[in-house]
Amino acid sequence: MNYFLLTGFSFIVGTVVGLTGIGGASLITPMLIFVFNVPAAIAVGSDIVAATMMKAVASISHWRQETLDTQVVKWLAFGSVPGSLLGVAILHLIQLYGWSLDSFLLPSIGAMIFFVTIAGLIQLILTTFAPNLSLPSFPTFDLETTNGKIKTVIIGFVLGCMVGLTSVSSGSLFALVLMTFFKLDSRKLVGTDIAQAAILLGFTSLGHLSLGTVDWHIVLPIWLGSVPGVLLGAKLCQLAPQRSLRYLIFVILLAVSWKLIHSA
Repeated sequence: MNYFLLTGFSFIVGTVVGLTGIGGASLITPMLIFVFNVPAAIAVGSDIVAATMMKAVASISHWRQETLDTQVVKWLAFGSVPGSLLGVAILHLIQLYGWSLDSFLLPSIGAMIFFVTIAGLIQLILTTFAPNLSLPSFPTFDLETTNGKIKTVIIGFVLGCMVGLTSVSSGSLFALVLMTFFKLDSRKLVGTDIAQAAILLGFTSLGHLSLGTVDWHIVLPIWLGSVPGVLLGAKLCQLAPQRSLRYLIFVILLAVSWKLIHSA
């Protein structure tokens, strides 16, 4: 494997993430599979560990700035952490019974990317062409009540399991949940999303390390490329045409998801 090329591609992906906010796993995992011919299981595990490092650093920064909601992070984590471990346990069972992890993961990752992309694309189209459209409002989860806490844990568990299985959506789907059910202001939305993802991916990483699906020769180049890329993208985001970039990335992700689903 050409590790300099991997670092360079990871830098490009990191820049795209910094520019658009679209999740890195949706781009890095397919890149590892199709460009560098990494087995799907290794791609997922290595990507999760690399993302954990990046998001842990970012979440510490947001915690110091007080730009996250610790209550939301805590109750989502109560659900997402065991959910992610269940996802990894399912992978353990698949491996234990001698089934192919790659034949299971390729369509699973493709389906997750497709689902996340469609959800993001619908949201983008509505905000672009129908900004004043009145849609039915979703209930707000009140974490001061037992009912609100239970619903938060359940949603965290379901999404956590998806992340444990595929590495995709630790940020994208959780961000939709935060906007829909918690009505967080933009100042705290990003920090809360990053912090819960750091906790979720941290525990998921332990599971993949035990599964033997983490290659540190892949993790380190991804980290070296994506971290400065994210920082550059964040600086350039005020200059770039956001909506045009997002539409382009969504089209690419739809093509990638279709390829993954039909590669098994």
